[in-house]
Amino acid sequence: MTIGFIGLGNMARAMIGGMLKKNIVSPDEICGSAKTQATLERCKKEFGIRTMADNASTAAASDILFLAVKPVFFPEVIGEIKDSLKENTVVVSIAAGKTMADIEGLFGRRIKLIRCMPNTPAMVLEGCTAAVRGDAVSDEEMEQVKRLLASFGTINEVPEHMMDAVVGVSGSSPAYVFLFIEAMADGAVLAGIPRKQAYEMAAQSVLGSAKMVLETGLHPGELKDMVCSPGGTTIEAVKVLEESGLRAAVINAMEACIEKSRNL
Repeated sequence: MTIGFIGLGNMARAMIGGMLKKNIVSPDEICGSAKTQATLERCKKEFGIRTMADNASTAAASDILFLAVKPVFFPEVIGEIKDSLKENTVVVSIAAGKTMADIEGLFGRRIKLIRCMPNTPAMVLEGCTAAVRGDAVSDEEMEQVKRLLASFGTINEVPEHMMDAVVGVSGSSPAYVFLFIEAMADGAVLAGIPRKQAYEMAAQSVLGSAKMVLETGLHPGELKDMVCSPGGTTIEAVKVLEESGLRAAVINAMEACIEKSRNL
């Protein structure tokens, strides 16, 4: 089986890295094409995958083809590959905002199509991916793709109407968390902790807190209450965060992200 990638940017490299780290596929089973020669050379050096001269060659060689380019480039890229795509190739789109109907419309025919939204923590095998299965995709083909996606994190099947919300809650959300970690570290530096230690402590606290949510099954509010001793330091900090509108800011940011996805 040949796994193809059109586009070898950050997200594609994260996915390829995860697949190879888990030994789901070998480097010679992955091929890819990109806009610049520098990107092709970088990926060949980093992963040992086969690089292709153009997008049409990648499409022709692939049994499962990941479209890992920005949504604005879909018309151009699909125009290049639609006549080279094999009939039984499963196409996997990772583009925000491009619906199944949009993509099949660009191909001009019904194809085996899966729409998914991964995120960059795939680089450390902690990705969160949601996937929508097209009608032409068989059970076996869906399981093959899910196995690839699960190699770098969790995978959830969702109905297509949820995909814009998925962009907000997992696709784009690592940026929100990085911003929060940076802000926590800035506060620690302000209080005298060296920058390197501040980042490590803030990041580990976020990692541990997330793991508690996933592994205990307790409501986040219950876990928050466990830290907030009466009259203590934590409840004082929580009070300030509530006064500053942390929850509303996060919800508003997600609404803006989701709306942007809908309008791409």
